[in-house]
Amino acid sequence: MESKINNLNWKIGGEAGYGIASAGEIFTYACAHGGLKTFTYLEYPSLIRGGHNTYQVLVRENNVQSHSARVDLLVALHKQAIDKNLNELVSGGGLIFDVDNSKMADFKCLRQDIHCFPIPLETLAKQAGGEKVMRNMVAVAASLALVQFPFAYLTELITRVFSKKGEKIVELNIAAAKAGYDYVEQNFAGKFGYKLQIKPESGKRLLINGNEAIAMGAIKAGLKFFAAYPMTPASSIMQYLANNERKYNLIVKQTEDEIAAMNMIVGAGFAGVRTMTATSGGGFALMTEALGLSAMVESPTVIALVQRPGPATGLPTWTEQGDLRFALHAAQGDFPRVVLAPGDPEECFYMTFQAFNIADKYQLPVIILSDKYLAEARQTLPYFETSDLKIERGGWANVSGLGANERFDRYVDTPTGVSPRVMPGTPGGVFIANSDEHELDGLDNEEAENRKMMMDKKMRKLQFIKNDMPEPVKLYGPKEADVTIVGWGSTKGPILEAMKMIESEPMKAKPGTETRSGSGTRVNFLQIKLLSPFPVKEVDAILRQAKKRVLVENNFSGQLGGLIREKTGIDITEKLLKYDGRPIHPEEVVDKIQSI
Repeated sequence: MESKINNLNWKIGGEAGYGIASAGEIFTYACAHGGLKTFTYLEYPSLIRGGHNTYQVLVRENNVQSHSARVDLLVALHKQAIDKNLNELVSGGGLIFDVDNSKMADFKCLRQDIHCFPIPLETLAKQAGGEKVMRNMVAVAASLALVQFPFAYLTELITRVFSKKGEKIVELNIAAAKAGYDYVEQNFAGKFGYKLQIKPESGKRLLINGNEAIAMGAIKAGLKFFAAYPMTPASSIMQYLANNERKYNLIVKQTEDEIAAMNMIVGAGFAGVRTMTATSGGGFALMTEALGLSAMVESPTVIALVQRPGPATGLPTWTEQGDLRFALHAAQGDFPRVVLAPGDPEECFYMTFQAFNIADKYQLPVIILSDKYLAEARQTLPYFETSDLKIERGGWANVSGLGANERFDRYVDTPTGVSPRVMPGTPGGVFIANSDEHELDGLDNEEAENRKMMMDKKMRKLQFIKNDMPEPVKLYGPKEADVTIVGWGSTKGPILEAMKMIESEPMKAKPGTETRSGSGTRVNFLQIKLLSPFPVKEVDAILRQAKKRVLVENNFSGQLGGLIREKTGIDITEKLLKYDGRPIHPEEVVDKIQSI
């Protein structure tokens, strides 16, 4: 049988509580440890136990930037995995299912174009001395045996993952895995047309998701105080920081609610500490008044807003890009804010570092806009290059000439709108941090002339912030293209993967239309990374030249499209909008491009 080498999309499905995530992580780490590139995507309902959970791992020899809608090897630990995911299997793909499960014991595959591998997963786990829950380890090993991946890599990872649970647990999991691996070698050797080959490792690599990258970027930027209330899918940022609290000399505070968290970081920013919070839409709703306080007292704050579908509780464990307008307009009144939209874990790291510099230099709130898909999907990346990263704290006032009892003009008007600040407790640096409109030293002032001056001063900052964003947008692909895709945030990966598909299998022009000597459709992608202040000039210049434009967003109303129309007058009429809680598949982007 002709094999497909180092290009496999593996998916496991089963009930929550039966180690679906653990199985996916071990499969991923085994492949990554073998020098292959991986991208993971997990789905789970908002249930503590039960429901249908899946973990998908796309493995390639070269860089992979998103998941795929097409599955090559499906592992079903319960019948629902077959019912819900069998249609995703490609022709020539494989299905591993547990014949010990009464609902699958007599399963007959109606698809003749796939390979079925019935395996007694529970029996093998128990014969190895384990429990039913160890079916997941049997299934992982069986999968790796089918694709002829060396068992030694799996043994090493099981030892590393389960070492904290004791030697006995490690031994049981290795035995269960060996039973699954041997069963496949004895019964199904050479019967599956996919193969994963070990590749020599080239340099240090990370297997990291967006939340971890945000936390790492914050640590690198000098974060010292983090306050938050747990909310899916942002909670793992707090978890990562808490796990590293002592190592990096941080204070991580789980507050009673999001109101307290935001107020605490405003106070910490006022005190000169690099500070941050993380939440999702419902939590951010509670933070909005204190967000305005951050702007009024000009206290530097960083907020990671990790989106999920709303309104209200919405879909707590699924993904969407529905909070763009919310981030741009949260809290009453006009005030300057920066909204950044990283598109992958690498950008999450660097743009979080950048967020702290911007917050300090311009003394305002900076929002990092992510979502569940970006937050939790792990990707193989090279180590981050940090030698050029420089912490910039902004301007500090010289108060040596002021007496201890004199007032300091903290909010003095400047050409950039940024007023020099002092560390609280500095002799001669006495001022009031006042939530009411105020004059230079912070005392209340409701006069019209003062109000106008203060508003002009604060809003003037936006004119200079773009100087600290050398790449507010990025154009991928040829400068001249037939179709320009426009997107932001986590749509980056699926769009880039779609462009690879189009490039590898060029789409020809429709009959009766002009074509270029056999070449296919040329596609480029405009990624908008700075959403506030909006890069009007850069976006307008690219989109005015575009022959056809397609907007790709994970929301109902095309919020980026509306923002582009508001700022440039350009109306993107062709849209791919998805709002069912699932991320956009690369295949859906390809279909959309084909349709126009």
